[in-house]
This record gives sequence, C-alpha cells and structure tokens, in this order.
Amino acid sequence: MSDKEAVLELVKRLPQTVSLREILREIEFIAAVKEGLDSIDQGQGISVESVEQMMAEWTTT
Repeated sequence: MSDKEAVLELVKRLPQTVSLREILREIEFIAAVKEGLDSIDQGQGISVESVEQMMAEWTTT
C-alpha cells in the first residue's frame, strides 16, 4: 500500500468530527511506525534485550 493510499484509508476510518490537528497527529504516528518498520527491515533496529536494558536504567535512576 502506498503512503497516499494509507492516508486515504486512515481518513475514511476517522469520525466526521475529527479536527485537522487530530488528522495530522494520526498521519505523523503512521509515518513514525512505517519509518521504524523500514529501519528494522534494513537491520537498523534495536534488540529487545537492549531496550529492556535501557528501560531498566531509566526506572532505576
């Protein structure tokens, strides 16, 4: 699915009363997720173990 198709599908699913700012936030969220998945596909992701270690450090300091 192209980016344009993804945005069109998103807009179709949103309620009629949604604001432009809310639409923008939804599009930004989808873009961030897509970028993250693309990074993982390119081998640029962070292992689960690394994330767990970072989270442990954040909660103990």
